[in-house]
Amino acid sequence: MTICAGLDFNLLGQDLILLPQKAIYWQQEKTLIAADVHLGKVGHFRKAGIAVPRDMEQTDLAELSDLIFEYKPNKVIFLGDLFHSDMNADWEWFRFWRQQHKNLEIILIRGNHDIIHDRHYTDLNVELHDRLQVGPFLMLHHPLEYEQLERTDAYAFCGHIHPGVNLSGRARQSVTIPCFAFGEKQAVLPSFGRFTGRVAINVKNGARVFGVLKDKVIAIG
Repeated sequence: MTICAGLDFNLLGQDLILLPQKAIYWQQEKTLIAADVHLGKVGHFRKAGIAVPRDMEQTDLAELSDLIFEYKPNKVIFLGDLFHSDMNADWEWFRFWRQQHKNLEIILIRGNHDIIHDRHYTDLNVELHDRLQVGPFLMLHHPLEYEQLERTDAYAFCGHIHPGVNLSGRARQSVTIPCFAFGEKQAVLPSFGRFTGRVAINVKNGARVFGVLKDKVIAIG
C-alpha cells in the first residue's frame, strides 16, 4: 500500500501530521493517535445475521500496520472504542495483529463501547486508562463540555462523535466527509474504522476544520 502524504499542523508548539487514513502522527512523541476503530463490529453484525463483508477488520488492521511501517512510532494511542462490542471471533484478528507489533507500546483510552474485560487487553500488553495527559494534550474518548474545558489546563484530544463536514457543490449536490475539528481547547478526531458512519458537525467561530479525502487532508475553515 502507498502511504498518502499528510498535512503538517503545528499545535501548541507540537508538530502533528493529519493523515488521510484518519489518524494523527505526533512527531515529538513518535506517537500515532487514532479514535473509534470499532474492531469487532463486523463480527457483531454478522452474528446478528446481517450480511457484512468479512475482510473489513483485516483492512483496518492492515492500514494501521502500514502507518506503523511508514512512521515507525514508539507508541499508539487509541482514543476509545477500539473494539465495538463484547468478545467475538474478530478478537483473534486483533490478537494476531498485536503479535506482529509486540514491541510497540499501545494505550487504550476506554470508550463507551470498550466493554471487553480488562484482562484480555492486559494479556496483550495493552495499557488502559480513562484519560491520560501526554505533554500538553489530554487524551479522552468523550468530548468535554464547555464548562469542563474551562477547568482544564491541557488541550483535549477525543473521538466518539465521528465528525464530518458537509461540502456542497454548485448543482446543489452535497457530501459529508470525515474531518478533524480543532477548537480553542479541544480537537475531535474522525473515526478510523471503515465500518462507521459520520455526523456533520456545526463549525464554530475560530475552529479549524480539515476534511479527509481519499488521498489527502484539506483545510476547510
